[in-house]
Amino acid sequence: MEWFLDPFEVSFVQRALWGGVLVSAICALAGTWVVLRGMAFLGDAMAHGMLPGVAIASLLGANPLLGAAASASAMALGVTAVDRLPRISGDAGIGLLFVGMLSLGVIIVSHSESFAVDLTGFLFGDVLAVRDRDLVYLSLALAVAALVAVVGHRAFVALVFDARKAHTLGLRPGLAHLALLGLMTLAIVASFHVVGTLLVFGLLIAPPATAALWAGRIPLIMLGAALVGAGSTALGLLLSWHLGTAAGATIAAVAVAAFFVSAGAFRLRTAWRTRGGRARDVPLPEAGTAGT
Repeated sequence: MEWFLDPFEVSFVQRALWGGVLVSAICALAGTWVVLRGMAFLGDAMAHGMLPGVAIASLLGANPLLGAAASASAMALGVTAVDRLPRISGDAGIGLLFVGMLSLGVIIVSHSESFAVDLTGFLFGDVLAVRDRDLVYLSLALAVAALVAVVGHRAFVALVFDARKAHTLGLRPGLAHLALLGLMTLAIVASFHVVGTLLVFGLLIAPPATAALWAGRIPLIMLGAALVGAGSTALGLLLSWHLGTAAGATIAAVAVAAFFVSAGAFRLRTAWRTRGGRARDVPLPEAGTAGT
């Protein structure tokens, strides 16, 4: 028991645990829609598209969260605008903005004397450096994300499964899409300083994808994703403490590993059920013919 409990008696590990749990809950609310609507590439692009805003804010001595929010919002609006252009697929527009924003960010950061440190911190974060103030920000972000998820639930469901029907029902799919992008932006901006942009994407996708294999209802997927994310945070911190590995990367690796383990178990269950169904379909031998 000491092997399991000793790390969590340290104050900064406790804050990291609470920070990871809050991030997991926020990412569960947004990531469920990302997975169900097939917006993983967009999520990755938005996560890395924050670099220019963060870089400019750092150079000016401003709050990096404000720069991240501005840059991610610009990315979301740019994706929406490019998506309306004829003969240009949505993926092409996302890819162009992804490369453009990331390149611009690297160019800006390259003028900083601490280029390597700034870029590494942006990509990977430092979950062990979570402060009490960060926990307050994450709690507020979780409250806002929960409000958006509840208010927009009906419109989001219609948008995911049939956007044309959503328009027929008067749910304004265009506005719902913008609200969904706003929810993604909130999750990414609120979480990047805890686990980094490269790793927040893992928490945004892996836990909801894991839960979606087993849950049939969207609220259950969100709950399952939050639990998987929280469990990945606790196990990742524990392994990081004893193995001496990077905490944020270990958490993300555990979350991704949980998905593949769950996917393997799901395939085995499906194969077992299919095989059992076929066995039940085989006709039994008639009386008196057994052994012939």
